[in-house]
Amino acid sequence: MLLGLSLLYVGAVLILNGLWLSGRVEDREIILINLSVATISFLVAIHSAVFADTIADVRAAAMTLLFAITYLWVAYNRLQDCDGRGLGWFSLFVSVTVVPVALLSFTEADSLMSVWLAFSWTAWAALWFVYFVLLTVQKPIQKLAAYFTLFCGVFTAWLPGMLLLFEVAN
Repeated sequence: MLLGLSLLYVGAVLILNGLWLSGRVEDREIILINLSVATISFLVAIHSAVFADTIADVRAAAMTLLFAITYLWVAYNRLQDCDGRGLGWFSLFVSVTVVPVALLSFTEADSLMSVWLAFSWTAWAALWFVYFVLLTVQKPIQKLAAYFTLFCGVFTAWLPGMLLLFEVAN
């Protein structure tokens, strides 16, 4: 239930961040959606952690917090006019951290939705790595980052979130 809620808003922020990276949204405008989704993700993670019955539940909460911190950091960087190198290093940390989650998700996949989730973790690991290369290594890949962010927003978050919220997927 909370996965659909989280994914809907992760989709929104990724789509808007992709549009922002492509120059279609101003720096000042991107702050609100990032703060909003950081808050939603933080609340979902805390709720999940408080009611966790298994280590898998705690792991899910911990991974959700990685998203929340990322969006909070994007908003902070826009408010403080930072260059993003710190967020880039954090993105590398997150990218490396979620690779085992992706691998575990593939080994535990037992439904179409769990296979999708395994591919999503793989895409998110790659996306966070792209942010590291863009922000810290400072390679000129902003256009690639924009398109990949849009792709991930639609196909790893918004559409699956909608399917879960409308009970089309398990």
